Order: sequence, then structure tokens, then C-alpha cells
Amino acid sequence: MIRTTITGIAISFALAGCGNDPVAGAFHREAGALIDTGHFGNATMHNTQIMNGEKQFVFDLSQRFASEVMTTVNFAFNSSKLDAGAIDTLREQARWIHQFPEVRFKVYGHTDKVGGNGFNKSLGMNRARTVVNYLVSQGIDRSRLEAVVSYGETQPLIVTDGRERRNRRTVTEVSGFVGRHPTVMDGKYAEVVYREYVRSAEPTTGLTGLAGSDLNVDQGADGGDG
Repeated sequence: MIRTTITGIAISFALAGCGNDPVAGAFHREAGALIDTGHFGNATMHNTQIMNGEKQFVFDLSQRFASEVMTTVNFAFNSSKLDAGAIDTLREQARWIHQFPEVRFKVYGHTDKVGGNGFNKSLGMNRARTVVNYLVSQGIDRSRLEAVVSYGETQPLIVTDGRERRNRRTVTEVSGFVGRHPTVMDGKYAEVVYREYVRSAEPTTGLTGLAGSDLNVDQGADGGDG
């Protein structure tokens, strides 16, 4: 009788705990629900992008973009207006972006610490949109440009609570490929790489240099200069 009572109590506790036990609760859910944290498939997607060359090419292109042009433009205090220096930088960015019609870019907006967080996020977004609009005016398809992220005051280059021009900026970065571009819609990232490889072999100038024979110096009979 005592053993039966103890067993009954143990079963009652076990059943009561089922509501909080994810393993027990998974019995009535679809297979795999217990291990799906919302990121299921991300690893496979990442591996696929590595194998078909997309991830590596985007990384390499990001590095090249940052090394060949200025990726940052700065703004006056409490302003999203482009000054002459910013316009020069964005023209260089646009010329570079034109080389890669199958690549997408993101523009991140930032502010300094002066002002409230909500105001600064809005200001950072306005700066990013201003840059996108200018790049579009230079012939870049708007669908290739995103101004959807504003870090506001949260990622300063210079840590200070005061005004700091270097923190009032936008940063343009390579973000990926245009999904339906004919060059890459079938995962043909190698074609993009090969195109740039061929271009890298083209001469940077049409001028011809001196041949080796042009450097010969005739000498006199006595061995001195002729």
C-alpha cells in the first residue's frame, strides 16, 4: 500500500513537470522542433555561399572597395547635407560601384553623442538616405542600395560625449549580390571573378615604353664614351 502511494506521487510529480519540460512537451510537436531555435538552416546557407564562392567574393570585394576608395563621408553638426568633400567622395564611390552591376551595397548612418537617442537614430538614417539618393543621382540603381540601418550614436569612432565630426558619418559597404542579376542568378560567381581577372591583365595605359635595345650605349674604339 505504501509502495503504491509513493509510486502514485512520483507519477503525479512527473506529469506536473511535463508542462515545463521541453523534452516531454516536444512529444506532441513536429519532429525537430526542440532543436530549432529560429536559426535552423543558417549553417547550411552559409556553407552553400562559401562553396559557390559568394561569401568569399563578397568579403574580397569589401576589402578591395575599402582599399581603393574612401567609404566614409562626414557631416556638419545636426545636418544631413552633403558638403563639397562628401560629394567628391561619393562620386568616387559611384564610379567604383559602376564596375560591379551585380553587387549590392549598404549605407550605415551614424551621429555623435550630442542629442537624444531617438533623434540621433533618425538623423543617422537621414544621412544614410541622403548618401543613397546622391549615388542614385550618379546612375546607380536604387534597388542595389540600402539605407535601412542607423546606428545613431552607438558606434563612435572617437569616444566622447561632445561634438565630434568624425563620428558624424555614413559608411558604405558591400553587402551581397543582386539576386536576379543574369550574371549571378544561377550562382555563377566564378564568372564575375573571371571577368575581373581578365580586366586585371589589361594594360593601364596605351603608351609604349622603351625596348631593351633602346638602352644600349655605343662605345668608342678606346672603350670610352662615344
